Amino acid sequence: MNIHEHQAKEILKKYGAIVPAGFFSTNVDDLIEKAKNLKTEKYVLKAQIHAGGRGKAGGVKILNTLEELKNSANELLGKTLVTHQTGPEGREVKRLYVEESSNIEKEFYLSCLVDRASSKIAFISSDQGGMDIEEVASSNLEKIITTKVDIAEEISDADCESVIKIFDLNSDAKDQAILLIKSIYKMFISTDANMVEVNPLILTKEGKIVCLDAKVNFDSNALFRHPEILELRDLNEEDPTEIEASKHDLAYIKLDGSIGCMVNGAGLAMATMDIIKLYGKEPANFLDVGGGASKEKVSAAFKIILSDKNVKGILINIFGGIMRCDVLAQGVVDAAKEINISVPLVVRLAGTNFKEGKEILDNSGLKLISAENLDDAAKKIVEAIK
Repeated sequence: MNIHEHQAKEILKKYGAIVPAGFFSTNVDDLIEKAKNLKTEKYVLKAQIHAGGRGKAGGVKILNTLEELKNSANELLGKTLVTHQTGPEGREVKRLYVEESSNIEKEFYLSCLVDRASSKIAFISSDQGGMDIEEVASSNLEKIITTKVDIAEEISDADCESVIKIFDLNSDAKDQAILLIKSIYKMFISTDANMVEVNPLILTKEGKIVCLDAKVNFDSNALFRHPEILELRDLNEEDPTEIEASKHDLAYIKLDGSIGCMVNGAGLAMATMDIIKLYGKEPANFLDVGGGASKEKVSAAFKIILSDKNVKGILINIFGGIMRCDVLAQGVVDAAKEINISVPLVVRLAGTNFKEGKEILDNSGLKLISAENLDDAAKKIVEAIK
């Protein structure tokens, strides 16, 4: 689950990080009233959307007066920002954030994330922070270092020093940076975060280490432990079909392709998507119905796939274990009774009760294409939508 910058900064602040004073609002007049409380020479106005690249898209402005702030806020609120992370459709700006300006001496990059390959926490740091960090990563890799830390209650001073070594700070700033790494680590562990990114992290001309921007992502499977974080969820920033899928406990991610996929198991779902691409087409979604899905859950999944107007065909790939093939088949039939299916449907069933499942589908009256294996299924759905 993603949250907004202003929310991320509040959490970082709670754990001891220094962030610029600021206020957010969904209303321009309210934002201006709040901005009057800032003690600053200039105002920094930021669009709040769940995407990076806001600065290059015109979503971050530095303004000299409250009048300029009001004019820019009116222009920005309701505007659709298109960045490299939003896709061509962009995101509508529905909330704004204003904060005090900072006197920047140096900019750094800092992030913390789970390294699943090593089962450790990885800190990524660079002395080349700012809007072009992706370019640095591709063309100047020696400017980025990774420090992997064993999971424990606290991070050691030695690991902290390894993370910030590339910053080349003086003694006082170095002490501040170590405290920041410790606070980020504590926050990361305590909140079940997946990622904390501070870009840029800055050293001010006054010698302070400040988190000038922040992006935080949390493990959705752990949110039951953090109701206060779940309250930060902004449904305006999420795809409506993904929201509907979450209501049925379905793992669904909308993509840009034309072949809808219904699969059980994340690994099998990714393999299904890969083989669709291998045969020249793109998947329209990732959808894992899970191991113990009911026919009601399967029916909901089917409806969600068909709600995507880009879907030209559907591939159902089920390997029955806990998830029985006859339950899947009945769910498909139930959904088909409510929705007019006008696209090709290819079904591959294997495992528990696959014969019973095939019989249910064969007797359903649905126009479907049976497949013997995954390769056969991919070929048939790609051919069917041509």
